[in-house]
Amino acid sequence: MQDLNHLAIIWIGVFLSSYLARRTKLTSVVYFLAFGCLMVNIGILPEETTPFIEGLAKVGIIVIMFALGFEENSSKFVQGIKRAWGIALFGAIGPFFVAYLLSLQFWGDVKLALMCGLAMTATAVSLTMVSLRSEGLHRSDAARGIMTSAVLDDIASLALVALLVPLATGQADISFVQVFVVGAKTLVFFGIVTLLGIWIFPCNTVIRIERLVPLWKRFSNHFPTLEGRNYGIPYLERYGVRDLLMLGENGQATLTILLLALLISLIAHKFGFHPAVGAYMAGLILKQEHFHEDERQQIQDYESCKHIIDNVAFSWLGPVFFVNLGTKIMLDLDIVVSVIPEMLAMTIGIFTIQVISAMLAARYTGSFAWHESIMIGVGMLGRAELAFVVLDIGYVQNAIFTTAAFYTLMLTAFWLNIAVPFSIKYWRPYFVGEKELVVRIGSRQITLSNPGQR
Repeated sequence: MQDLNHLAIIWIGVFLSSYLARRTKLTSVVYFLAFGCLMVNIGILPEETTPFIEGLAKVGIIVIMFALGFEENSSKFVQGIKRAWGIALFGAIGPFFVAYLLSLQFWGDVKLALMCGLAMTATAVSLTMVSLRSEGLHRSDAARGIMTSAVLDDIASLALVALLVPLATGQADISFVQVFVVGAKTLVFFGIVTLLGIWIFPCNTVIRIERLVPLWKRFSNHFPTLEGRNYGIPYLERYGVRDLLMLGENGQATLTILLLALLISLIAHKFGFHPAVGAYMAGLILKQEHFHEDERQQIQDYESCKHIIDNVAFSWLGPVFFVNLGTKIMLDLDIVVSVIPEMLAMTIGIFTIQVISAMLAARYTGSFAWHESIMIGVGMLGRAELAFVVLDIGYVQNAIFTTAAFYTLMLTAFWLNIAVPFSIKYWRPYFVGEKELVVRIGSRQITLSNPGQR
């Protein structure tokens, strides 16, 4: 019954947070995090999350990321990756080196500094996407740029965890085999997702060779015998996801796509990724046309499933993840006061370099407009899942972090997470063109806000 008591408290917090968010016109994520932090520090929620609540939180973030991917256009997402590589690269390098250098200055331990840099590298994309959704911006090009770069960032960060943690803990040296294994896992996982998206999921169809080879026209002269041929999986080529979704009514259709999301999340976890990445990719490869042959019924079934999933993700189950995330922030007043200078330096340093590096990368490697680049910069501020994984490895499992370093990083992650919804809320009027912001550099004027909406 204790687990149910905790769940009741969390849902009361979700209800109150949603109410306060409407009254203050802020995103509810801020209140979810704050409520979790308050409840754990006054002793109403336990410091150690029970397996029941932890499990609900994991399911919650999986459903949230699936819902966000379900709304996204997969072809636009793939196009976005081509523009996002620079954001992922420079948006990760900057925070890593700032955290590494500051930690080395504060505590003088190379291994500790290495782990600090690693903890501050990956972006908490779920926090950003929910904040963007609350502002009605989750389908914008900027949101797509954040999501795609965060996926690439997550891949790189997971690779760094696999490579650097054994080095920092003294368990092993970095080897070519480790690098090869991480790279192979990444390729295999995204190969599986691609195979599902273009070959397994399509409805009652076979795949033409041109669909599997986008550059076919360049090489068709070399392979004349293959042109126009169809390829399908024996005995399965006449069936697709549509046939599964049409086995039952809407309830079974919702169950089916959630099951697919969970299975792909489990596959992602097996390959070393956060399950949320798999859930988002599952949402991407499911399309409206998978739901029914009749167009009217197809739209009805799709909208029905989408409504149910959005309700679960953003109203009652998904928020458990954010409240539970807030409970990770335990505040010991004496220690908190003692690390205020380090925490301020780390927070300001990472905030500044993250926004600037991601913004400039978005502008000059992704060709985003200035108002989109700034939104991408502030959208990359969040730190959550991977940061706490590294904190657990470095503080609980291996005692690499000192208590001061642990609290510094924990508080830094907290303030960066709080900064995300506030920054997005602040920049939204400039992003949509309701307000104008022009800066002058010498004789040159640069319009940072959206000029196209006025």
